[in-house]
Amino acid sequence: MTHIMRALLLPIKDLRHAKRRLVGFMSPEERFGLAQAMLADTFRAVCSVRRADSVLVATNYPPAMRAAEENGWALLREEQQISESVSVDAASRECEKRGITAVLRIPLDVPLVEASDIDDLLATECAAPALVIVPSRDGTGTNAILRMPPTLFPSHFGSGSFAKHCEEARSAGARVIVRRSARLEMDVDDQADLRALLQQDLSGTQTGAWLGQHGILARLQQNSPFGFRAVASP
Repeated sequence: MTHIMRALLLPIKDLRHAKRRLVGFMSPEERFGLAQAMLADTFRAVCSVRRADSVLVATNYPPAMRAAEENGWALLREEQQISESVSVDAASRECEKRGITAVLRIPLDVPLVEASDIDDLLATECAAPALVIVPSRDGTGTNAILRMPPTLFPSHFGSGSFAKHCEEARSAGARVIVRRSARLEMDVDDQADLRALLQQDLSGTQTGAWLGQHGILARLQQNSPFGFRAVASP
């Protein structure tokens, strides 16, 4: 039986441009701070993953490159970042060249994720060709995707990606396995996501600490941007 080489892929963009859907509610500095906190929580989980034969970081963002070096992860240095799909597909091709037979991409804005959530996906029993996919909370997006082989089909991250990825897999003759994972589905893109996140137990997370320090809960309740309280005109 062929040994399955499983890799965890972390595509990391420049966080200084992250969370654009929170423009108008959070300042650029706050969006950057939130993205940093969520990335730190994801890294914490990844450091305890047991079932990945390797962890690869695809990025041109210097802090992420340093983190890869500090944690002993393989660095796939990008010349430029065009889109999530382009980054993941280029990295997946490189993984295949390295003899990796299954690649799991997870998002970097899932602050509740635990190592066990990632290990459970990596441990899914399936033979190639196969897709293991975790949808977003609303069922339309893709929050985690494992392809075997890594270049099974091209990525379509963005609106409606879950259906597109499943259709691509079926067209390639692959088995499609849909998994639900409450913590992996809890990503943060907009105010509704922040409201949902703040209903969860965030103790022990850097994201929870950051949100508390910056008064985001109170601001959501006031529904006014940048910490300024909305005051009615006299």
